[in-house]
Amino acid sequence: MTTNNTPLKVLVVGCGNMGASHATAYHNMEDFEIVGLVARGESKNKLNERLSANYPLYDDYTTALEATQPDAVCISTYPDTHEAYAIQAFEQGCHVFVEKPLADTVEGSERVVAAAKKANKKLVVGYILRHHPSWEKFVELSQELGKPLVMRMNLNQQSQTEMWQLHRNLMASLSPIVDCGVHYIDVMCQMTRSKPVHVSAIGARLTDDIPADNYNYGQLQIRFEDGSVGWYEAGWGPMVSETAFFVKDVFGPKGSVSIVAQDAGGSGKSSSIEAHTKTESLRFHHSELDEEERFKREDDWINLQDEPDHQGLCDREQAYFLNAIQNDIDLSDHGQDAVNSLRIAFACDESVKTGKTVYL
Repeated sequence: MTTNNTPLKVLVVGCGNMGASHATAYHNMEDFEIVGLVARGESKNKLNERLSANYPLYDDYTTALEATQPDAVCISTYPDTHEAYAIQAFEQGCHVFVEKPLADTVEGSERVVAAAKKANKKLVVGYILRHHPSWEKFVELSQELGKPLVMRMNLNQQSQTEMWQLHRNLMASLSPIVDCGVHYIDVMCQMTRSKPVHVSAIGARLTDDIPADNYNYGQLQIRFEDGSVGWYEAGWGPMVSETAFFVKDVFGPKGSVSIVAQDAGGSGKSSSIEAHTKTESLRFHHSELDEEERFKREDDWINLQDEPDHQGLCDREQAYFLNAIQNDIDLSDHGQDAVNSLRIAFACDESVKTGKTVYL
């Protein structure tokens, strides 16, 4: 049992892009102590070198868990391992931070949430946008636009070399609209605060480099109980266009709010993880007209000073994880939100594969 004065022993599992960022956060926080890095390949050695550290290295997760006896486990592996690794950690009495998606099936995500509850341990899912002040403002302003809302979002990624390898590995188990889409489905649910009614989606397989039953481009549409509608689009691969790949936009009866990221949305940025969380500025448009049917107000441009980079956001995620553990914060809604967004994403996946609308 740890106290606020005793660092939490954390085992980092998966040392790629996200795992390395989370490990960096732990490395720089005095309330955490890394007790091991776990990865099958060389990424753990590179991470040790990058951190100028000498953390114990492990190839096997079970071996590391037994050897280090951590208080918490950070899981940033491929999605098909999330469920088993998280449940194993809970059974050993650990708190768990796991990258999205929570699992590679809805049933698996429910089992992870149930395991957290049974163990009475904290479960935090890596929804990085929930910790971004500009995205929090984006959601807040969307709720001033009236109902219904129209939500338009995408993140298409033109990828090559290591990033294309990463995307191919991810698509061994999940499509882009599931793996990436859960983020933006979660945002839409926060904006509407309404139940989704049905989804429809389309997809296309543009390469033989992925499983025959998967697709590397998808677009989903959701209708909510309050009449709100939203779409999300995601494509991965060397063939993906960088024209209008970064759209984050919502409008309602009273106006619109848009993320305007001129730099992050520019040429060559679709494969940049750093650019994916950039907002730069929000444009708040008011629909009210005067007696001559001209706009009564100019658009407001909101440039938030607090614009953390990707590492800064990971730092905030781990600060949230720490606070939840130290102050025994109830994360029931957090876990349920992760299950619900995944349920919607898999319904969209089903729609792609069946060609039918799926009712929720």
